[in-house]
Amino acid sequence: MVPVVKKSPLDDPENAAHAWARFRKIMRLLMAVTVATVLLAVGLLYAFNGAISVHFYIAVALGISFTMLLGGGLMGLVFLSNGTGHDESVDNRLPSRDELWSSKDGD
Repeated sequence: MVPVVKKSPLDDPENAAHAWARFRKIMRLLMAVTVATVLLAVGLLYAFNGAISVHFYIAVALGISFTMLLGGGLMGLVFLSNGTGHDESVDNRLPSRDELWSSKDGD
């Protein structure tokens, strides 16, 4: 008999819809903060350095945007997974770190 794996709360369509709506809200807020940060950074660069190559400003804008959106998106997924209880439903049957190290000491 195979043990039953706990169901994820994200399997319920109502919980999943609520969780993804919250994730989209977080991403909209992150996008607004990212746009403000990029505008501030480009404005400060222009104020202190004057007219530099347009490629420099594009690179700065893309670098800041990519970094903030990727990091924020991944953190948002962590919050989604933890906040819904999805993490608790994971079946981890691997031995703990302490069990692994004690078995290699020659016991």
